[in-house]
Amino acid sequence: MLSDHLFLVLLLPLLALIIAVRTITKATSQRGQNLPPGPYSWPVLGNLPYMLKGPHVYFTELARLYGPLCSVKLGTHLFVMGSSPTAVTEIMRAHERLPTYRWVPKAGQDGLQDYSLIWATECTDHWKLLRSLCRTELFSAKGLDSQSVLREKNVDKMVDFFKTKQGKVVNIREVVFATTVNILGNICFSKDFVALEDDEKESRGLKRALYRLMKLGTTPNVADFYPIFEGLDPQGLKKKTSDAMNEAFSVWEHVIKETRERWESNKGSDLDEDDFLDTMIRCGFSDLQINQLTVELFSGGTHSTASTIEWALAELIKNKEAMFTIQKELKKEIGSTTSIKESHVSQLPYLHACVKETLRLHPPAPLLHPQAILEGCKIMNYNVPKNSQLIINVWAMGRDPTLWEDPLLFKPERFCNSNVDFKGQDFKFLPFGVGRRMCPGYPYAIKQIHLMLASLVRNFDWSLPNNMEDLSKLDMTENFGIISQRKKPLMVIPKCKS
Repeated sequence: MLSDHLFLVLLLPLLALIIAVRTITKATSQRGQNLPPGPYSWPVLGNLPYMLKGPHVYFTELARLYGPLCSVKLGTHLFVMGSSPTAVTEIMRAHERLPTYRWVPKAGQDGLQDYSLIWATECTDHWKLLRSLCRTELFSAKGLDSQSVLREKNVDKMVDFFKTKQGKVVNIREVVFATTVNILGNICFSKDFVALEDDEKESRGLKRALYRLMKLGTTPNVADFYPIFEGLDPQGLKKKTSDAMNEAFSVWEHVIKETRERWESNKGSDLDEDDFLDTMIRCGFSDLQINQLTVELFSGGTHSTASTIEWALAELIKNKEAMFTIQKELKKEIGSTTSIKESHVSQLPYLHACVKETLRLHPPAPLLHPQAILEGCKIMNYNVPKNSQLIINVWAMGRDPTLWEDPLLFKPERFCNSNVDFKGQDFKFLPFGVGRRMCPGYPYAIKQIHLMLASLVRNFDWSLPNNMEDLSKLDMTENFGIISQRKKPLMVIPKCKS
């Protein structure tokens, strides 16, 4: 009997031939259809080889060559990219009037339609219920106010930790990531899950699981571009994703069990709801539903915040005038207070401008999740075939010289006295998305980012290792993934302010 490996080796040439015939046939049928312009597409591969530099960078280069609406073939799929407010407007109109589904990675997403908030392909009634529950319980003004003490307590712990590291080199991303994990841990389970100090014990557990999930989510999957491979899972990504999910679930499964037992023993009597787990159990969620929603909240609410803080601090260190201005504002508005409260943040307009400028240059999601249309349509006078994947290139718009003056420079002043906001209304600035699939947690993320950044700048002066004085040499290279991160972690030295 042939081994699975040998069977796959013998099968691959046949599959390649089938894909080639289908690709050539489809390409021939699409000639003369007035598709959005784009580069030459190679048989079978399409334009996949050019994605190595980073999809957001490649798509931005295409927009400069072919215009704000262009197309590219990736495997068997046609992707249509919008890179201007006008193109975004047209794409959103197509979403509103046509049936669509969300393109999601094949690895680990089987059967999640009834459980997932992020990876649901359609806006089902259950998806609407999950989104409504999160908005009401976690991200409403009332919910955010009730969580403020937890965020402030954990940020104070982070500040105290950095004080113990005065004069030593620290990895900002790691510490901020651990802090955001514990904030969510307290909101969802009334529990810290990770230590701020690097520890060998941290090589396992929730921290490792979340990093594994992010890495797996950025790994190119053959099955995403060639559906014929979906059942084979040739890279084993489904199993690896499932293992990482189960590792995350195992961290809090005992908490779920204990809480369920507490609820069952108190049937018929009032029981105070202390955290989001209590809310989910009250709403009748199964363990699978609790696990899936919670791991998505952790995945979406930790890496993006840590990355944004890291980018913001790097930009402020590199731009001394901006750092001086924000420090001056903090001193004027807050005074000698070192423990910053969320109530202080509204008094800090330049801090808000710095966060917006960071999100313009370094949006957490450079490309919004593709949405496929189930019917052909016209967008900007081009014919877009059914099943085309529509993408909005947020990164390109943030660096477009026709939309922003000196777009590659960090200039928070551009947002001072400006009404441009990140609520999905200004189509040239969409760091949290737009429309029905806009990130529901952006109010939470913004509160957390403002509080963390203000605390780091108010309490410390930051310098680079090895007495680096030429700040122009600070590496600002990106490492593209689901979340846009710095390629090299920001290593800095904190010095407590007197």
